Amino acid sequence: MTDNNGIHSGSLQFYPRVRAKKIIPRVNWKPVSKEGIGFMGFVGYKVGMISVWVKDDTEASLTKGKKIVVPATVIECPAMKIYSVRFYKNNKVMKDVVVSNNKDLKRSVKIPKKVGEIKNDLDFDDVRVILYSGVKNTCVDKNRADLLEIGVSGSVEEKLNFIKEKIGKEISITEVFPKGLVDVRGVTKGFGTSGPVKRFGISLKSHKSEKGVRRPGSLAPWHPCRVTFRAPQAGQTGYFSRVTYNSLILEVGKISEKDINQKGGFEHYGVIKTDYIILKGSIPGPQKRGLVITTAIRPTKSTVKKKFEVLELR
Repeated sequence: MTDNNGIHSGSLQFYPRVRAKKIIPRVNWKPVSKEGIGFMGFVGYKVGMISVWVKDDTEASLTKGKKIVVPATVIECPAMKIYSVRFYKNNKVMKDVVVSNNKDLKRSVKIPKKVGEIKNDLDFDDVRVILYSGVKNTCVDKNRADLLEIGVSGSVEEKLNFIKEKIGKEISITEVFPKGLVDVRGVTKGFGTSGPVKRFGISLKSHKSEKGVRRPGSLAPWHPCRVTFRAPQAGQTGYFSRVTYNSLILEVGKISEKDINQKGGFEHYGVIKTDYIILKGSIPGPQKRGLVITTAIRPTKSTVKKKFEVLELR
């Protein structure tokens, strides 16, 4: 039900409200940092939400030492592999060396007959990798692997040596994000074209109003005689690229070691077959939506202090 008190309540932080260009969002890796050496991102697929019984171990918490229930989101994260190594110089791509010609990539990119070689005489100041997901190992109805550029933490030499060790090997979510806080980027559920009441949350007018109840009373004044972008109007609703900050990792594991599947599988998803990660709270997007999990870019003091011990999944 729409609130009849107040006026235009839609946030103007996100503009324009248009459909996302990609299902897997892009990430600006410059401000992202991580302790130690390792990958700073991973691709997963939303399974759904569950309730988790946890023991609250947070200092100065009102429920410290007690058993509480928290909402959580399950994300399946199949192992990823390196497709190419990308070298940067002065924030520009200097060279892209393809190190994998896996047949699973045929539908996604044009694979070469021979893989490239990383030479020691390259002049660069940053290096990143293009990883591809093992989506074929999940219940997601998708033939194409999702590719994404992932940043690596550490010095330039440490990054290159770390990447060389991981070429041709499977990369698991358990070694990238074992615990702590993460940010999750995803595309929200799409609703198509909607009116200003649903799109911006404006209040309904009186039932005796002229020219419609579910529309703004005025789009603009007589002078200046133009309609600004701030006027709530009908348009695209949903399917937007959004970020959820500081999601706490409750549990990370392999389905072969701990089976968390519900009887008959998760609704609208199916059965988890590979690795998984459980995050506290909700994540944007419907089931089977591809998500990008990254290192937390702006952790807060309150979220860093939170500690939960998982007791039971429901």
